[in-house]
Amino acid sequence: MVEDNTARFALKTELLLRIDKLGLQQSLFPTSDELINQLIQQLESISPIPQPLKPNYLPSLLGNWQLVYASAGTVVTREIASIPDFLGGIKIKRVWQRLASGNDTRKISASNSAQVELPILGEWQLQANGQWKWGTDEKTATVSFNSFSIQATKPFGLSNWSSPELKIPVLEFLQKEALWITSYLDQEIRVGRGATDNLFVFCRDITPST
Repeated sequence: MVEDNTARFALKTELLLRIDKLGLQQSLFPTSDELINQLIQQLESISPIPQPLKPNYLPSLLGNWQLVYASAGTVVTREIASIPDFLGGIKIKRVWQRLASGNDTRKISASNSAQVELPILGEWQLQANGQWKWGTDEKTATVSFNSFSIQATKPFGLSNWSSPELKIPVLEFLQKEALWITSYLDQEIRVGRGATDNLFVFCRDITPST
């Protein structure tokens, strides 16, 4: 156990240093770094919480998490990356996720948010709201989203004004489910794997969500 704790500390320190060196714009876009991916895989092999969806472990999973690395980008950043010369105009300010419990011990609500800065148009916030649900496999959940929203938080660079949030519901028969594996979890870092083995690294976010 002591050896695992020492190894985890060393791996986490190196992982976060390498992610920080990439910079936010590169770490969230589809520019997979093999060394970072190897460090993540080593961490996964010594996860202190092998079944993070167990009821007694949910307090460690719930809360606000800042996304710091996505090996193949995210839904938002992949779209932005397809725009010619996107790095010269569109900036990702931050991407975060909020997980909250409900009455059902086999479901949690999930809110994925991104704050982007657009040329001339200013800062905008995009959000997808949905839920995780799972059965006997307390590591893998199915994820679906029931609404999306968009809001100008600093339109045209005006910091003292924001627009009303535009919320778009998704009809139930149009909601798609995707597999999501929480492959590593401790009090500071969380690793998720998508259906195609894309890697996502989150750090515990202590700042208030908006």
